[in-house]
Amino acid sequence: MIINRRRLILSGLSGAGIALAPRIALAAAETDRRFIFIIQRGAADGLAILAPTGDPAFASARGEIAASASGGSKLNDLFTLHPQLTASARLFGQKQAAFYHAIASGYRERSHFDGQNMLETAGIRPYGRDDGWMNRLLTLLPKGESKALAMANAIPPALRGPISVGSYAPSRLPDADSALMERVAMLYAEDPQLAPLWQSATQTEAMAGDIDPGNGRGGVAAGKLVASLMAGADGARVAMVETTGWDTHFNQEGRLGAVLKGVDEMIDTLRTEMGPAWAKTLILVATEFGRTVHVNGTRGTDHGTASAAMLFGGGLANGGKIIADWPGLAASQLYEGRDLKPTMRFEDIAIGALSAHYAIDPEKLHRTAFPDFA
Repeated sequence: MIINRRRLILSGLSGAGIALAPRIALAAAETDRRFIFIIQRGAADGLAILAPTGDPAFASARGEIAASASGGSKLNDLFTLHPQLTASARLFGQKQAAFYHAIASGYRERSHFDGQNMLETAGIRPYGRDDGWMNRLLTLLPKGESKALAMANAIPPALRGPISVGSYAPSRLPDADSALMERVAMLYAEDPQLAPLWQSATQTEAMAGDIDPGNGRGGVAAGKLVASLMAGADGARVAMVETTGWDTHFNQEGRLGAVLKGVDEMIDTLRTEMGPAWAKTLILVATEFGRTVHVNGTRGTDHGTASAAMLFGGGLANGGKIIADWPGLAASQLYEGRDLKPTMRFEDIAIGALSAHYAIDPEKLHRTAFPDFA
């Protein structure tokens, strides 16, 4: 089912198809909800992730890599999900996923760094703001739900701001000698406070391993680690996960398939590891911009404009929808003659989904988290 965003807003529904709470409702009470933002750094190719196989111009425009959509899950007459997104397709069938196409932030150039900064700060220009929309979101949440964590070496722009945020990344230092680790464990074994802390720390470090699902290897490990760090009363309630490997200038088919499999495995692992909390979890997956419609000379694609985004969660009671005001892929319909034309803003998607998830008045969320978005 394809839904026009403007009709959704006018009908009082969020972009994910969840009925919005009354407009006076505010996120004042603890609800134990969780939100995870997965950023695809490097410009993920939305035309391959959610391929418009029903567009008459798709096969000729995509040329030699159009066949990469074959074997994927055909979601409706227009769109086919990438073959590696098997768990995502299953969640879509269970109405626990919603997909968006032809989306972009307000950025219209093609620099990764500038585009990512605009996506994360929701400013009117790159580096025009020092804080990010996720940190501004935290100011609207009750204290118990404003605990945030970044799966990154440093706090990303999206989470920078007045609210304190933690970060976690596996150490790049050489592993400690096993004998030393055993001696420390023995030293702490009889201590009622240090023993469980040491055990938890070592389990987390072992689980972490290679936690970047964007490299095609760390999806399961990342999912388990994020779920563990968001578990329990003291766990984080908001998290951001950085993924890489999306800059597919050459040999796109195999490389993109590997990173998509990693993210798909991460989401499926989160679904299982979150347990009952999955019913109150929202996951947003997005990238800084898309890639060119036409293939370059090395079976890859170059920096483009519009792309696709994905929502997941057990709370998407009316998921199973594709939201797109599809612009078409004919030569006359392309942005600057080369890219998928943006017809929907990322900020609209985030406002709709988050206001429904947290029962925050959408106008209040707009003013606070996305104040520069007109």
